[in-house]
Amino acid sequence: MRLSDIMGHAGLSGYAIVAMLLFMFAFGLIVWNVFRRSRRDEYERAGQLPLDDGCATGSRDDERAVARAAGETR
Repeated sequence: MRLSDIMGHAGLSGYAIVAMLLFMFAFGLIVWNVFRRSRRDEYERAGQLPLDDGCATGSRDDERAVARAAGETR
């Protein structure tokens, strides 16, 4: 008797169905969580994080530093 015969007659196909249903349920929850409207602002803010350098924008010192880096004088 081979191992494939033993596994084929063990009746384990129900476990694969249960695993697929659990996966589909978890995937559905994740998709629902991602596309909720209440999380839109959080995702917009998180989308800008790579571009945020952590400095306050619009200050005179920042403008002077940018001008110096560009080779301009004021």
